[in-house]
Amino acid sequence: MQFQTQTRPNLLSVLVMDDRIDASSAIQFKERLRDLTQNGEPRVVLDLARVQFLDSSGLGAIVAVKKLLGPDRVLELSSLTPSVEKVFRLTRMDTIFTIHASHAVALSHDAGA
Repeated sequence: MQFQTQTRPNLLSVLVMDDRIDASSAIQFKERLRDLTQNGEPRVVLDLARVQFLDSSGLGAIVAVKKLLGPDRVLELSSLTPSVEKVFRLTRMDTIFTIHASHAVALSHDAGA
């Protein structure tokens, strides 16, 4: 599982480089994000622009990362592809996560906060 990260004040931006988050990669996904988020930035934005497929294991891994961050930190999502957006909508997880239309919007949201 490959990621590109960028750190800004109070923000960790994480671009998922793989096109799938599924049963075969979910555990590695969760472990890598746990390692990447150890510095404690209060806001983590996960860019899913390259992810074309997300199954229930992948969704569970994203929820697990949200829980790992704890109550004082936030996990936001950006750039969901249509198939990934559908998974979030059908499972009503779109009501649990803040989802930005694009990564640029997510980053500008931070600037305006």
